[in-house]
Amino acid sequence: MASSKAPKKANLLDHNSIKHIIDESVSEIVKNGGYVEDVRLSNVRLLIGTIIIVIALFAQFYKKKFPENKDFLIVCIILYVVFNGLLQLIIYTKEKDAILFTYPPAGSFSTTGLVVSSKLPRFSDMYTLTIASADPKSVSANKPVHLTKSVTEWFTKDGILVEGRIWKDVEALINQYAKEPKKNK
Repeated sequence: MASSKAPKKANLLDHNSIKHIIDESVSEIVKNGGYVEDVRLSNVRLLIGTIIIVIALFAQFYKKKFPENKDFLIVCIILYVVFNGLLQLIIYTKEKDAILFTYPPAGSFSTTGLVVSSKLPRFSDMYTLTIASADPKSVSANKPVHLTKSVTEWFTKDGILVEGRIWKDVEALINQYAKEPKKNK
């Protein structure tokens, strides 16, 4: 179950701190359950981000000064906008609220991993965790499962995460996903 490291503490007045601690714990629990993280999408995002930075650096440090490099700057601006748009498109269509993408567990007959996503609306204590198939159109994809719970059930009044409770809830959700009947085609 949970390891014997320092307890995770969140600032209970900071919405982002609470969500970050819970998301981090959920990722640990899923990985501990035999799922290996799929970082391909993160690597694509990093590559596109690096290209954007290189374009900006070329535009900034090009050897010719402004009137002579006008055409070069226009090309750099267009490429900068295109790659930023591509990056936003990936985030909007693929990532959404995802906190973790996984490969199928080792030794499994499933051909699809998981997408673990979470929501904690601003000014709300209700945290929603969703586990779904990374490829919903796959034959081995199960229906998504959801857990909505108040974050107050996972934290002490001092802001320390009660890892045993969250482990129990997340493991139960993973087991519920694994037992869901397959879709009828």
